[in-house]
Amino acid sequence: MYGRTGRNHTSAVAWLILANVVIFVLQQVFGNEMLYYFSLIPSFVTKKFFVWQFFTHMFMHGNLLHLFFNMFSLFLFGTALEQMWGPKRFLSYYIVSGLGGGLLDYLININSVIPSIGASGAVYGVLLAYGLTFPETILYLNFFIPVKAKYAVIIFGVMELFFGLTNTRSGIAHFAHLGGLITG
Repeated sequence: MYGRTGRNHTSAVAWLILANVVIFVLQQVFGNEMLYYFSLIPSFVTKKFFVWQFFTHMFMHGNLLHLFFNMFSLFLFGTALEQMWGPKRFLSYYIVSGLGGGLLDYLININSVIPSIGASGAVYGVLLAYGLTFPETILYLNFFIPVKAKYAVIIFGVMELFFGLTNTRSGIAHFAHLGGLITG
């Protein structure tokens, strides 16, 4: 598949992956200081006006596996979208989805001091766009179960809603995932 430039590349996806990897390395060096200033801590937004956290949280990750799965999903679903839409439109969509994920997480947990990090809200927005743009594409859940993309989006959305409402699998910002999906 070829992008608008006629070349087979995805500059926004590549730059997003690079930015996330570089920031993850910086997290390993600076640790809690980065978490304090750049993760999304709802009470810090409310009381200290750390509003930039709505943006910066989506570039931080809890561990290497968290980073890998978000970046793998971004590459898998984002590449085709960026080639169709172009890098500017894709990047705008990605960021707005991530901001929406952070906003819903903030609204649900407005007084929380627990940090929220990760690109998952933005990635869920990308998943929605992929499912709507390529609805008949077969995806393999857990690498074995074939499901059309349009149904995979519904399955993931329902799972996140269930996990969020029941507080199952705590430690995961399920409402940030839903916020990215809804915003997308």
